[in-house]
Amino acid sequence: QVQLVESGGGLVQAGGSLRLSCAASGRTFNRSAMGWFRQAPGKEREFVAAISWSGSTTDYVDSVKGRFTISRDNAKNTEYLQMNSLKPEDTAVYSCAAASATDLTGSYYSREEKDYVYWGQGTQVTVSS
Repeated sequence: QVQLVESGGGLVQAGGSLRLSCAASGRTFNRSAMGWFRQAPGKEREFVAAISWSGSTTDYVDSVKGRFTISRDNAKNTEYLQMNSLKPEDTAVYSCAAASATDLTGSYYSREEKDYVYWGQGTQVTVSS
């Protein structure tokens, strides 16, 4: 059974930091692009960040550029999202996801939900003002 399990969410004051982890089990994702998405109350889920399987390529939504960093450790089958300078508008449920497509160069990633096959249950991040 394939599982993605997020951890590291919680309550933090504005300006603080959190590090989310996404541990995969049931299969290896070291040739899969991975990403983070978030859904705030009353809003649609949105793309946050993505990383290619090699880690050579990353992408971020404009609102988190310079504050969030996505990374991965293929030996541990785990991806991370380091979130600094958090703002109240970052409050959301954060979910990790793994894509089905792969490539030889290790540069492929996607911002589209439809390209991700496996999803975690999500972890709540609440930023107080």
